Amino acid sequence: MHTSSSSPRGSSPGRKLISVAALSVALLTAASAQAAVAQDTPSDGPAVPTARTEAAPGTPAERLIVGYKSGAAEAKSDKAAAADAAAKGEKAGEDVGFRRRLGTGAALVDLGAKPTAADVADVVAEYRADPQVAYVVPDRLNKPLATPNDTEYGKQWDLFESTAGMRVPGAWDLTTGSGVTVAVIDTGYVTHSDLAANIVGGYDFISDTAVSVDGNGRDSNPADPGDWYAAGECGQATGGSSSWHGTHVAGTIAAATNNGKGVAGIAYGAKISPVRVLGKCGGYDSDIIDAITWASGGTVSGVPANSNVAKVINMSLGGGGACSTATQSAINGAVGRGTTVVVAAGNENQNAANSSPANCGNVITVAATDRSGNRASYSNYGTIVDIAAPGGETATAANGILSTLNSGTRTPSTENYAYYQGTSMATPHIAGLAALMKSAAPDLTPDRIESAIKSNARALPGTCSGGCGAGLADAAKTVQAVKGGTSTGSTYSSTTAVAIPDNGSAIESPITVSGRGGNAPSALQVGVDITHTYRGDLVVDLVAPDGSVYRLKSASGSDSADDVDTTYTVNASGETADGTWRLRVQDTASYDTGRLNGWQLTF
Repeated sequence: MHTSSSSPRGSSPGRKLISVAALSVALLTAASAQAAVAQDTPSDGPAVPTARTEAAPGTPAERLIVGYKSGAAEAKSDKAAAADAAAKGEKAGEDVGFRRRLGTGAALVDLGAKPTAADVADVVAEYRADPQVAYVVPDRLNKPLATPNDTEYGKQWDLFESTAGMRVPGAWDLTTGSGVTVAVIDTGYVTHSDLAANIVGGYDFISDTAVSVDGNGRDSNPADPGDWYAAGECGQATGGSSSWHGTHVAGTIAAATNNGKGVAGIAYGAKISPVRVLGKCGGYDSDIIDAITWASGGTVSGVPANSNVAKVINMSLGGGGACSTATQSAINGAVGRGTTVVVAAGNENQNAANSSPANCGNVITVAATDRSGNRASYSNYGTIVDIAAPGGETATAANGILSTLNSGTRTPSTENYAYYQGTSMATPHIAGLAALMKSAAPDLTPDRIESAIKSNARALPGTCSGGCGAGLADAAKTVQAVKGGTSTGSTYSSTTAVAIPDNGSAIESPITVSGRGGNAPSALQVGVDITHTYRGDLVVDLVAPDGSVYRLKSASGSDSADDVDTTYTVNASGETADGTWRLRVQDTASYDTGRLNGWQLTF
């Protein structure tokens, strides 16, 4: 046992952390435990909900994340934030100290050694009563969302099987993910020859040596030293082996392919930036918040600028309770910088609304399916789930998700492959798909990536009680939709004649397209039939459902021929196919009149 005066903050071996073992059981109870309201009311402040005081169910927070309003001195000055922490601690009768500034601008404050729930509530109440404080949330502990099992090398049914695979090979004809970096915010990376060619620089964001295991705090080495724990550690009676969780996730996204060995990655042309936030017993929100910020190109004090900015972030981790304002702020910042954030729904067989960061906004939340296309027995569900992807069921080993791993039970040993199951395994399927999409269409925003994944999903082959989002992701259809693909030969026509006034206002003729899903092709055929003497007077435009205008024909004083009866080719791959398209025609000069006889779109 230590006190804050005798040991450096953040380095205590006595710090209470939740075990990575028995994940389903621990996470299953998280939401209910954190939703309870504290019965004791601090004498000097309003009642504080239990969820505001716990790092994990039953474990009082030892640190708080404080967001100040923009006009407060504490929002920018570390000295002011430190003075404020000391003052609030003195008023609450607790030892409170400023620790560091997070990448979002929030302050991380330390509550000293082993505070009680009442102690934490007292400090939280002081911050909540301050009108300059925008939010105060506990620095919660997150854990990897996987249930590892013994392994046997087998086929990657999750990529190609017709029943419930994600139809990845069809996407490889169009792109392999080149030019895109995916940040895997997880346990780090243990060397594996089937993945090494696609690894680029990352960072170790674990600040507590009790969690980091590697003997130091933050540094530029994201190597995974192992997250094993002994009996009695992490609040568990029995010990647990190292998971090498981040390496398994990374392999699903971008394991080397066509190299004559091992497994294939979904976006095998992409690069992986390992960002370490999970160590022994898990990892804290504060480290994850900074990791999200840095990975997406934001600035984190004391950390070098990221030279491998990720356009996709994979977070196969989580805990219970509502999405904190602090975490949401970091996610919003990443999405604002153009980075798509993909997160696991959770493994508690409960409503994902009770799991964070699954319940955060601006993320793609992923549920897991089994080899038959049913919602996996452990997978969370609900209206906040956006999409489902293969996560496996290892009751039969070969029905799990095979990926890169290591045989070491504590420290790294020889590389191998293993079947895991979990929403942790489903999430990198979607992160890999997002990388394929971004490579195929670099201008895609996070919103459009999410929309395309959902609009091009196929119906779940099996059943899903509770809700699995838009269905099972379809990589081939989705990538073809955003890249534009090729014409399918489907034609939509308008035969309604419209008079074109002489030197007058433009006329428009609509065609409504429905039931296609996805985007229009890169070679959309626009057939036009116009009767008009001296066609050089005419300007002809195609107007997409969102109002975007594609010029088909400009006016020309030297084009004296009659009529426009031709087909134009338009790259409309950036447009949603479904909706009302319009042909706009205007006569820009006097003396000649005409008529739009009809027009058509061929997809």
